[in-house]
Amino acid sequence: MIHDKKEFGLGLALMAGFFVVLVVIFMPLFEGGKNTIDYLDNVFNSISKNSAYYIPELGKKAAVHVDKQVSLKINASDEGQAERMEKLLAQAGASVERAGTQLAFSVDLGKLLGVTLADADLLFKNDGTALQGKYAVEARRTGHDWHRMLGVAAKELDGQQLFAESKTVRDVMTKAVEPAYNYFGVKAVPMKDLLWVVLAALVGYVVYTVWYGYAILFLFEGWGLKLEH
Repeated sequence: MIHDKKEFGLGLALMAGFFVVLVVIFMPLFEGGKNTIDYLDNVFNSISKNSAYYIPELGKKAAVHVDKQVSLKINASDEGQAERMEKLLAQAGASVERAGTQLAFSVDLGKLLGVTLADADLLFKNDGTALQGKYAVEARRTGHDWHRMLGVAAKELDGQQLFAESKTVRDVMTKAVEPAYNYFGVKAVPMKDLLWVVLAALVGYVVYTVWYGYAILFLFEGWGLKLEH
């Protein structure tokens, strides 16, 4: 039994409008068949990518370790990756001995990190063609190989009590290689260029949430359901 038909009708209308908007949100209204959620996801990814570019600063940290020779042993996940890692190390002028999935090498750490950052920069700037042409390997796979190599190298350096060197290696891995890999294909855009979209999204989210809340409120009150203290 409806307690207040007018209030219940208002709640019903609000709820119907809520679901109409929900359907519109998931319609492919944007370029490439993207819906509103996809579009906004891309907007926030573009903004966050623009704020995650640390490669120039990391280049200065890497330069501190130029002429610092290190000898390391790392294990690849399989022989294919070991072969690819050997190519990466060759770019840094490393002396490498490979046996199956294990690589033992000596290298100028600063030069190695410089090569890593150069490759990460290409990946970060979505220049997959240049990176693929360099190693004849899909661009993101190269990023994955660098990440694996640096992760193992950092642990090896810790074992040699080369903690400053290990920290720089980890910084390059987490602040250059990881963002470059994760954001590959995303266009970096400054916040100011998309400020109106961000504000519209935030205001729209608040309004849409309140809209749903009032729809539920009017439906329940119109039905005669009330909270008693």
